[in-house]
Amino acid sequence: MTVKDYKTLAYVTRRTNYGEADRILNLITPKGKVVAIAKGVRKEKSKLAGGIELFSKIELNLHEGKSDFAIVTSSRMIKYYGNILKDYSRMELAGLILKKINYLAEHSDNPEYYKIVDQCLGELNSDTDIRLIKNWFILNIKKTSGDEINLYRDTDGKRLAADIRYDWDVGQNAFANNLEGLYGANDIKLLRLMSSTDLKTIKRVKLSEELIKKMTEYVSIVGEA
Repeated sequence: MTVKDYKTLAYVTRRTNYGEADRILNLITPKGKVVAIAKGVRKEKSKLAGGIELFSKIELNLHEGKSDFAIVTSSRMIKYYGNILKDYSRMELAGLILKKINYLAEHSDNPEYYKIVDQCLGELNSDTDIRLIKNWFILNIKKTSGDEINLYRDTDGKRLAADIRYDWDVGQNAFANNLEGLYGANDIKLLRLMSSTDLKTIKRVKLSEELIKKMTEYVSIVGEA
């Protein structure tokens, strides 16, 4: 294995105590997942401790050699999302996001996961509607992990039409034609926008309470499917 040293931005998705003072870090970076060890980080005077907090964007210098783990040689906190800790529901969602990303990265190393975490934690730290963040996360994590939702054709393979209403068919993972269906053209347009646009842009779109509720109901269904 080639020895190399490099610098990267990262988010900690999981921390595990190791030995007497070390900690193993599962990291998501712009280039994918990294597993690193922060030696001595649990000691009282460790210079690494302040730079590897959860809910933080950090910059690390890493050394990769013959070990299974990269070694953290220095750390610096770029942004601490402290407002998340002031609201239990936001903290809970942030934890679920990191847990889900950590799980997915173990099975499919995709650099897009970093972008998703970056956007979600940034908006959770603000006053963005938490329902919007959760819905955006579920739709985009499905897309990134290869489980993209069909938002263009119905259960018969026909293109979705603006003048037809639909219900969601869980079994076929697609919209089904229904004259009294819950979803219309505006709902589907929003879902398409949510799954193809960054979160900062989405939050600038003026959405009615009714539209948010319908989107949340839909995402809760496909999120479990």
